[in-house]
Amino acid sequence: MRSSHRSFSSRPLDKALMERIGAMLKNLPFPPFSGNVRFDLVDAAGHFDGAPRRLGTYGVIRGARCFIVGAVRKAPRAMEDFGYLMEAVILGLTDLGLGTCWLGGTFYRSEFARSIGATDEEVVPAITPVGYPAANRGITDRIIRWSAGSKKRRAMEELFFVSGFSRPAEKADIKPHAEALDAVRMAPSASNLQPWRLVLEENNGIVHFFLVRSRGYDRIIRAVDLQRIDMGIAMCHFEMSKRDTAAPGRWDERPPCFSGLSEKTEYIASWVPE
Repeated sequence: MRSSHRSFSSRPLDKALMERIGAMLKNLPFPPFSGNVRFDLVDAAGHFDGAPRRLGTYGVIRGARCFIVGAVRKAPRAMEDFGYLMEAVILGLTDLGLGTCWLGGTFYRSEFARSIGATDEEVVPAITPVGYPAANRGITDRIIRWSAGSKKRRAMEELFFVSGFSRPAEKADIKPHAEALDAVRMAPSASNLQPWRLVLEENNGIVHFFLVRSRGYDRIIRAVDLQRIDMGIAMCHFEMSKRDTAAPGRWDERPPCFSGLSEKTEYIASWVPE
């Protein structure tokens, strides 16, 4: 159901809804790598050092008054944990009938960091506006969606493999994970590049998550790795789907021994059924 919205109506969020959002931000699931991540609901027309100042998004967001701003302490796998939890927040907001949009680069990072009192040990990787979507998408919204090909997704055989990268998965291979893999395939990602590749082990239900780098995406924003955030988003979709279908498991780090990996391919984590 969820899609990105960059144009919002003037209808405000009422007090009860704001309280529900605040409670959700305090009761998020535990992330895969135990990262120190926090989120706050911020009014865009806040105050800084006693002076009124509106938070900026380079004009790509219209009409939004409130934003979810997240910060994570710098550490290995911090970006994956952030992506995992931020997507859990966004899906929770979707359940409340609200519109959102992942913003990883088109916002004034320092202003939003100040709005939540981020420390020198923290980074603000991404934010999302939150509110009621406008009846009609603005021209900027439509252009961005068109240029990114937001509705397009890679074919199953480009994303999922069996026992290594030489054998693309077929329908019979993915049957035990069908809903979870479809949820991963539909996950959002920076520029819709879908950098995740999943390798299924035969007979034991273990699924290995790999990142396939796109040129330059680890250097676009200092201290923020957008494609590691994307991996966390994919992991969130996979785990939520597994739990919804009563197929629990856990995240573990057990790199498989596959030959032929390119230098752009990086192991992230494995899903192990319980």
